[in-house]
Amino acid sequence: MKKYDVVVIGSGSGGEIVDAALGNGFSVAWVDKGPLGGTCLNVGCIPSKMLIYPADRVMEIKEAEKLGIKAEIKDVDFKKIMEHMREPIHESHEHMERGLETPMENFQYYKGEGHFVDDYTIEINGEQIKGEKIFIGSGARPFITPIKGIEDVDYLTNNNVFNLTDKPDSIIIVGGGYIAVEFAHFFSAMGTKVTVLQRSNRLIKNAEPEISDLLKNLMDKRMDIVTNFDASEVKKQGNQIVVMGKDRSSDKEKQFSAEKIMIATGRKSNADLLKIENTGVETDSRGYIEVNEFLETNKKNIWAFGDAIGRYMFKHVANEEALVAWRNAVHDHKTPMDYSAVPYAVFTYPQIAGVGLSEEEAEKSHQILVGKAKYSDVAKGEAMVELEGFAKAIVNKEDGRILGFHIIGPYAPILVQEVVNAMALGGQIGYIGRGMHIHPALPEIILRTFGNLKEP
Repeated sequence: MKKYDVVVIGSGSGGEIVDAALGNGFSVAWVDKGPLGGTCLNVGCIPSKMLIYPADRVMEIKEAEKLGIKAEIKDVDFKKIMEHMREPIHESHEHMERGLETPMENFQYYKGEGHFVDDYTIEINGEQIKGEKIFIGSGARPFITPIKGIEDVDYLTNNNVFNLTDKPDSIIIVGGGYIAVEFAHFFSAMGTKVTVLQRSNRLIKNAEPEISDLLKNLMDKRMDIVTNFDASEVKKQGNQIVVMGKDRSSDKEKQFSAEKIMIATGRKSNADLLKIENTGVETDSRGYIEVNEFLETNKKNIWAFGDAIGRYMFKHVANEEALVAWRNAVHDHKTPMDYSAVPYAVFTYPQIAGVGLSEEEAEKSHQILVGKAKYSDVAKGEAMVELEGFAKAIVNKEDGRILGFHIIGPYAPILVQEVVNAMALGGQIGYIGRGMHIHPALPEIILRTFGNLKEP
């Protein structure tokens, strides 16, 4: 049995630890079932945003008439858009594979679905290896909600939707979270008839209620958004897929049909595939690996991070968690993972972004001030009449510390970064105004939002 100083499971953010370990002279085993690059590169952020970009251009052309510009979209080449999305992923795979083909001292890549067979011992393709320090970044996979008949139809998820070559005439998307609304935007812009079936009473249920409401109102103009719907059964009828269920508010039975169905009802940790119970690592009731603030599992010298622990399922968080786990593994002074200023973005149309606490969360433990501003409240935003949007700030009344900031509208992920940086430096609202802001430019909406603070 081969023994290594470090064993890393997962080729997404686990690559950060592999590089650090090799750079510090450790022997390293890298275990991954493939394809290389993890969720983000293969079935997550990268391919989805490659599709969202042309979808945004379509919507800008369609809404240009509000600015006095008459334009027409003659054709959308779905096949070309999908091929363009796949090209950089293939190039990244080739680059990484060439790197792994170069012999390296004290390093071995094991391609296969590994699982624990004993304490610190993993089996891959019949071969067992042992690690002194183990880092689990095994990711997550789509959670398939238990709907009768779902396994009898050819359903899409974020794992296989990128394999499409032909544009579906119609699609039902079950779910109302980040993945659901981003793909609803994409398919609608491509010309597909879209129906979104959401069990909750609003889209992006962790967003501010006002943001969820505006998103629903604007998306409703392009597609059918059905909330409070419990899907109970799926059937294939001819070339259509029929989804049956009940309206939770009226208790009435309803059904919807489309050529394709996509399930976007959440994620499930891959920890179960590792059989981590064989090495004593504990999981929570949902199957995510339990870690403390230092990203340590209950088992000495085993750390976990990323989607496998289910804290925040974003690539930027997984990267930071991987670095924190590594530092805690090699330094005596432990560093806790700081989640106080984790930003998120949803690349639907309009875009959504936020950081920190919601108003509901903040008022549970703070006396708060809330500020709001519309895009149209600043000069540059007033020029952008084609889309509604606003920002919302939540601030601690006692010391002026920023607790949360949320925005819906053009360039939301870019605009929120200024607030993220301020929160990372201590979070006082004074940090925002200290820097001179260009006029007229959209970042002025950040100043205006904080300038409108008042008691809720």
